[in-house]
Amino acid sequence: MKLFKICLASLLLVTMANAMPLNSSARSCVPADLLQLISVDYRSIKDSPTAMALKQQLLPDNIKQFEEALKHIGIDPDKDVDSLSFASFRSGKQGVKTTGVASGPFNMKSVLKKMKLEKVTPKKYGTALIYPMDGGFVMSFLDDSTLLFGDNTAIRAALDTKEGQILGLDTNGNMADMMTSVDSAPVWSILDQQGTQNMMRSALGDASKIADYDTLKKRLQGSRYTMNFNSGVNFELTVMTSDSMTAGTLSSLVKAGILYKKVNATPAEKVAVDNTTVDSDSSNLKLHFKASDQQFQSLMHSELFAAVSH
Repeated sequence: MKLFKICLASLLLVTMANAMPLNSSARSCVPADLLQLISVDYRSIKDSPTAMALKQQLLPDNIKQFEEALKHIGIDPDKDVDSLSFASFRSGKQGVKTTGVASGPFNMKSVLKKMKLEKVTPKKYGTALIYPMDGGFVMSFLDDSTLLFGDNTAIRAALDTKEGQILGLDTNGNMADMMTSVDSAPVWSILDQQGTQNMMRSALGDASKIADYDTLKKRLQGSRYTMNFNSGVNFELTVMTSDSMTAGTLSSLVKAGILYKKVNATPAEKVAVDNTTVDSDSSNLKLHFKASDQQFQSLMHSELFAAVSH
């Protein structure tokens, strides 16, 4: 249960029409030293009351500020954005940086005209133009329907990647392969080895304090998850490990944690626990959660959900 909600909270840091894979313009800006990539199909959120309630409860303030900044330049997130993606990556001495990409049928010429009328002056960076936005963001158009945003340092790193000055995502075979497995889902994310280790340590809680966990975590290689809101809420998590024994051990730990959580769970939380299955398949841990809209919305108002999703 906690594992699911940790993944969910990280997903909404910061998208059931047919989901769109990351477009080529957005993909070209993702550095190879990637920690996590998240993609949300905004069209699926618009069509699901449960997804909209979840977005309102968990969306961080900085993303809310970005939505307001978009409105200020003439882009309505509810009408003009089809998908929103976030990439967190290591950027040398600058540490971890995050960029976002908004894609949709917005009118670039209209936006630029509005910014010109408001005397917003861009700065030239290589072949790109970087514009200031409200909320401390800057942005740059990658093409007529793709907008890159973030802080100035992050944007420059992403643009350097696009120009080939920094190695891109396609040179990171592990992360690129994981993305291929999930990028047709309405909501998906991939997480690198270190991020997966940290996620599992947090998710396992006291179970992670067992003597051999430090040895076990070294065998975790990465993780991916998908989520959709067709016929309720469906969440699928896969954790890749080095061998079947590690996957089996990890599966046993997660199952034990779920049973422990059920002891003191509320009725809504017990239903959620009963709707969660954990197993291992070859060298992979598999976790599946499914709930009706009514069950999930009841869970969202529980103390347990509030405690682990903020």
